[in-house]
Amino acid sequence: WKNISEIIENGKITLQELIQLDFNWVIWLAAPIMFSLVALEWYLSIRKNMKNLYSGKDFLASSAIGFGNLFINALTKVSVFYIILIVYNITPWSIPPEWWSYPLCLVALDFCRYWAHRVAHYQRFWWSTHVVHHSSVHYNFSVSFRLSWTQNLKIVFYLPVVLMGFHPVVFFIIHQIEVLYQFWIHTELIRKLPRPIEYIFTTPSHHRVHHAVNDKYIDKNFGSTFIFWDRIFGTFQPEEEQAVYGITKPVNSYNPVTLVFHAWGDLFVDIWKRPGKTWHILFGSPTVWEREQVKKVKKTNKRMARTAKWSHKQKNPQQY
Repeated sequence: WKNISEIIENGKITLQELIQLDFNWVIWLAAPIMFSLVALEWYLSIRKNMKNLYSGKDFLASSAIGFGNLFINALTKVSVFYIILIVYNITPWSIPPEWWSYPLCLVALDFCRYWAHRVAHYQRFWWSTHVVHHSSVHYNFSVSFRLSWTQNLKIVFYLPVVLMGFHPVVFFIIHQIEVLYQFWIHTELIRKLPRPIEYIFTTPSHHRVHHAVNDKYIDKNFGSTFIFWDRIFGTFQPEEEQAVYGITKPVNSYNPVTLVFHAWGDLFVDIWKRPGKTWHILFGSPTVWEREQVKKVKKTNKRMARTAKWSHKQKNPQQY
């Protein structure tokens, strides 16, 4: 923290100075608390006989994906910092890194995160960077660990915050706080909170809706820290019925690599088969595509069942 303060006071910042800073310290500091809360939630789920709250394999998959995300972030740290620094340096104005710049940056970044999140649900390319987070059929604290190994591509959505003139150090600290905030809203145990909190902030109730595949819940409540963006832009949906979790085209795997990359694989295979539709495939609706795939599978299964029944009838006419 001392190094961060010194760099901010100097005003100017170099790539070398930025690289030396560890913005993951917020996550590492919170990690023991987070895993303790996971253990507590698991214990309470047993006490309350909530058998579907946790699955051992699902928890291990979430944890593996989370650690993989930290590893990928370490590998891409230099390139991410370089992009942010270039954008900051070409911006002809700057916002002084005073205490009041932090809440302003929080609101600005949360606005950008809302739109990044919304676009990630509306376009297959960006959905591929996010789908792993929705792949669990359970909903608990450990699901917050499911952060895609390709999610850093979404940095393009956050560049406007830097173009506004926020200091890179301020930006990265606020970004880590935003990421950390997501942890506590992934739980079934915290029900609805007092109205003022529910009206302003994203809560577990709001985010349960977001993770659900119920028809009325799909593509709702994109807010990261603040839910009022959804109220403003017409994507808000209150929690009215029990959420059913997962994605419309289930993966049925606990393999972290499969969970992270299955949507990318489907995307590239689809482009290979229909190169003339590349643009539509990349930026078309993932929900529509997934539902079409599920319908095709169901039709195929019904056809195979009819064929098998007809074949059995031909071989064993005395049974009919």
